[in-house]
Amino acid sequence: MATIFSRIVKGEIPCYKIAENDKFFAFLDINPVAKGHTLVIPKHETDYLFALDDMELAEMTVFAKKVALAIEKAIPCKRIGVAVIGLEVPHAHIHLIPITQEGDMDFKKEHVHMSEEEFLEVQRSIVERF
Repeated sequence: MATIFSRIVKGEIPCYKIAENDKFFAFLDINPVAKGHTLVIPKHETDYLFALDDMELAEMTVFAKKVALAIEKAIPCKRIGVAVIGLEVPHAHIHLIPITQEGDMDFKKEHVHMSEEEFLEVQRSIVERF
């Protein structure tokens, strides 16, 4: 059975898409730690980030960098934090999170609640800077 992320890539589940190419896909996290929290995934299903071959991991990192730079231009922050946890969905993914201090990366804190309009505005703002 396909993961939720694979279903998002196939268009079976809607998302707030930020960017994609032939190998990777970036979209807003629907349960964000911070406004602009974005996930970057390989389009093919792989459970563990470090199971990717070296070239694909390097390409994914370069793709994530482009997404991070667009987020940084769109969302006021000091930098983009990067997290790889990978236990909640069995599909390799990188979290890109706008931060102003280390505590902003705490996944145990209350997550940001955003309306549909807020998600669309954040998506538009990042996409136009990609």
